[in-house]
Amino acid sequence: MKKKLVQNTSNYFQEKFNTYPENIFLSPGRINIIGEHVDYNDGYVLPAAINKYICFAITKNNSTQCEIIAKDLDDSYTFDIIQNIQPIDKMWANYILGVLQQFKEKGLSFSGFKMAFSSTIPMGAGLSSSAALECGIAYALNKLFDLGLSKKEIAVIGQLSEHTFAGVNCGIMDQFASVFGKKNQVIQLDCNTLEHHYYKADFKNYVLVLLDSCVKHTHLTSGYNDRRNEVEKGLAIIKNHFPEVITFRNCTPEMIHTLENELGEIIYKRCLFVVNEINRVKKAVEAIEKEKFSTLGELMSETHYGLSKNYEVSCDEIDFLVENALENKSVLGARMMGGGFGGCSINLIEKGKENEVIKNVSEAYKKQFNIDLKPYKIKISKGTSEYKKTYANL
Repeated sequence: MKKKLVQNTSNYFQEKFNTYPENIFLSPGRINIIGEHVDYNDGYVLPAAINKYICFAITKNNSTQCEIIAKDLDDSYTFDIIQNIQPIDKMWANYILGVLQQFKEKGLSFSGFKMAFSSTIPMGAGLSSSAALECGIAYALNKLFDLGLSKKEIAVIGQLSEHTFAGVNCGIMDQFASVFGKKNQVIQLDCNTLEHHYYKADFKNYVLVLLDSCVKHTHLTSGYNDRRNEVEKGLAIIKNHFPEVITFRNCTPEMIHTLENELGEIIYKRCLFVVNEINRVKKAVEAIEKEKFSTLGELMSETHYGLSKNYEVSCDEIDFLVENALENKSVLGARMMGGGFGGCSINLIEKGKENEVIKNVSEAYKKQFNIDLKPYKIKISKGTSEYKKTYANL
């Protein structure tokens, strides 16, 4: 799959530019095993890069002109880096332009280039194709023009690009996982300090499978903003009663319970989810270390219940996928993954039983919603990197 993506992208580059690409780079999408909606609540997350990529074929052109072609969209954009860089009406291009603007603001010196890119990361499934695009172009240009940026700086540049040119005030998790991913390892990331630790992700007799609901409800952005406001109000009330609390990390479920009346039903539920989710990430890391995969599965399912009932960011389709998957004895755990209101569920399934589970859930989902779900069997991969093989050896 990876080699085919590289081959097709390279051939496309040659066809469009009548020359071979000098360099080829791969930037992966990501999953998050547990730790949802706590990146902006002073918690930890547990993401990993996956074996679905954006492939970049690129060559310097010794001018100030940049020519970029999005193979999958059959679209292109050409611009001069000397001119003022601003967002345009092509959203895919804005992720790239935002990175170049960050380079210019940092005073980094680079020239023009020709680039074609193609992807196996499904769009709109919550696997962070945007972060892969941002970090992939930043990584490629860093190598191409010897800019001396660290991986951390590349991740932050990707995040700032999304803030400024795509208008999405995202956290750092997606970009960090895309850049820092390691094969068969998950990352416990502190989204505040960017301190991180790797843990071996050998699930032995179990595999992770994503089930794409193929729906995305429009209230994701408004729902996200509402949740942020609600938990901020809740934390302020908690601090008034418990001065020792600095962040949700210092808070306990018992504290939340004692303030149930003052917090009110909605904010109480939101805060309770956050505190419990922060604790679940710690327990999940321990479960992975000790190879207690049934415990990991239980924690994933608990997270989904919290996201659905307390944080209320799920939807009927995702709830159905999770509940139906858990009816299969070979599924240890399942949950909604990502911002919510659609996208994918992530499922921990006994190895060899994946197809049976996919078939069972697909049929039930089609009958209930008349939607064909898309299953993705994924492996945990390394982060953004240069593809070392030359074009002649492909």
